[in-house]
Amino acid sequence: MSRRPNRTHTGTLLGVWAHPDDEAYMSAGVMTTAIRGGQRVPVAPAPRGALGTDDSLRNPPDRLARLRERELASSLATLGVAEHRWLGPGGTPLPDGTLHTVAEEEGARLVAQLLTEVGPDTIVTFGPDGLTGHSDHRAISRWVTRAWHEAGCPGRLWYAALTADFLTSWGDTCTEFDVWMDGGPPPPARARDLAHVQICAGDVLDRKYAALVAHQSQTARLIDQIGPERYRQWWATEAFVAAAVDLEEAA
Repeated sequence: MSRRPNRTHTGTLLGVWAHPDDEAYMSAGVMTTAIRGGQRVPVAPAPRGALGTDDSLRNPPDRLARLRERELASSLATLGVAEHRWLGPGGTPLPDGTLHTVAEEEGARLVAQLLTEVGPDTIVTFGPDGLTGHSDHRAISRWVTRAWHEAGCPGRLWYAALTADFLTSWGDTCTEFDVWMDGGPPPPARARDLAHVQICAGDVLDRKYAALVAHQSQTARLIDQIGPERYRQWWATEAFVAAAVDLEEAA
């Protein structure tokens, strides 16, 4: 049995996300650090992101899904992540944009199977607000949280969060580039609630930027608009809060 991780040692780090590129935005730095520390780092997104475009004529869903699958493989290879699986029945991806229509018990069952197979020490995913408000992000959070509680809260569960400093520095940029999908950002995490904060710099930030660049169908135009250096700093901070072990506390 693996030892209980401390604040700087994740142990086996499992990322459960909604779409390819979520893992790079939210946790590329944490993944890089874990891998360099000799830790196992599996990643499991649910859909392939077939709807992630505003030009469906140029990128129809089937074509975009295949492209994003290749981009994910390239991005993970940049970080040194060797384990990837789709969070779906039999390891097949779920349809993009539909996770909120999947029965919560079914979604939790899929995550429970993953937890049994991987045995993670630390799980990273979205919090209940989905960070951007995306319905797929919120659904993933519900599934992971339910599965984790029903399994007896093995290891620890970290939700991706925004700090007050991030919103002060980058909140307007997020609004300008339509990051928020429900009209505005979620409240920032309170400093005392932060379980882990990683400010990516140096080679770790280089790796994170390269991982994001690999998701070119999603990031290339944005990087061109905002500029590479500003884009690097925009997503340099990765923050997480710990999920409540007590369900009454979580409510």
